[in-house]
Amino acid sequence: MLILLPPSESKTGRSRGRPLDFERLSFPELTQTRRQIAAALAKVSAHPDAPGMLGVSPGLTAEIARNLALETAPSLPAARVYSGVLYDALDLESLDTAARRRANRWLVTVSALFGAVRPSDPIVPYRLSMAVNLAGVGPLPSVWKPELSQVLPRTAGRGVIVDCRSSTYAAAWTPDGALAERWVQVRVPGATHMAKHTRGLVARHLCQTGADPRSVPALAEVVGDAFTTALTEPRRPGQPWVLDATAR
Repeated sequence: MLILLPPSESKTGRSRGRPLDFERLSFPELTQTRRQIAAALAKVSAHPDAPGMLGVSPGLTAEIARNLALETAPSLPAARVYSGVLYDALDLESLDTAARRRANRWLVTVSALFGAVRPSDPIVPYRLSMAVNLAGVGPLPSVWKPELSQVLPRTAGRGVIVDCRSSTYAAAWTPDGALAERWVQVRVPGATHMAKHTRGLVARHLCQTGADPRSVPALAEVVGDAFTTALTEPRRPGQPWVLDATAR
């Protein structure tokens, strides 16, 4: 199984620890692109109009400043750096040992800076959205799509691809061919602020159960044990299944 997550806008850092080492991250095929984006991001972040170039509020200058110390800031596991609503609901640290092992195999966060990382990968806080057209690099979805198309299909293997990403991050990689037949987007009816929370709970439930279904309908049955669900088949080949999930 491959469970795709978006990053969170809010990120947690720490004051001491080992600095970022690109060579220690999962998916080493992405190292060169990660370095290229990190260098371009640092350059943009030093520009007087950095907020405008990164598409964020001028009030976020402290977060932008983190981009100037990407390779010297203390690193910590991605599961702790990402600290938004979805990750609070996922709450990996409270899982038992077996569920945490599954989480480290199945969960992949799609990142504008790192491309793709696993929960245990040591990263640093940064401010960059996948929606940015980064000076010196280009539109980030276009940069990452060919790269992720090389590594994520291998990661999915023969399992189901459970997509909990927002549309912004889904643009960086779309399963195609036979993979699309095992691709399901998790949707939360109403699209309220609870959507991220519910997706985090779904990912947590899958890691806890340990079931590794090989078809989307079988996956829907596993999720249906803990959520109210409705499964919609793709309208045409190449499109995802859609699993509506509501917490009980």
